[in-house]
Amino acid sequence: MAFSESLAGRLRDALARKKNVEEKKMFGGVGFLLHGNMLVGVWKNSLIVRVGPEGYEDALLEPHVNEFDITGRAMKGWIMVEPEGIEEDGQLKEWIERATRFVKALPQK
Repeated sequence: MAFSESLAGRLRDALARKKNVEEKKMFGGVGFLLHGNMLVGVWKNSLIVRVGPEGYEDALLEPHVNEFDITGRAMKGWIMVEPEGIEEDGQLKEWIERATRFVKALPQK
């Protein structure tokens, strides 16, 4: 299955004014990197968000959020938000902001 181009477009729009953001095709979807570190992405029709180990458990408690597991082994610090959890632009923006707070603390690549 291809990834949601409409969600990818929403991410492009939301990230258009951020500096040092790069788009890359990966894991059968598309990812957006900040300073070379994965920030958010699209896999099938879900949003992938890098929240980090400390934001992981809290994020999993939110509605429409699951572990990021496409291989049978969940990636700690990463979550997937189902389409119902990002229907509104404000919801999408909040997930991007959460990911940005974590990724900005990482060393640049």
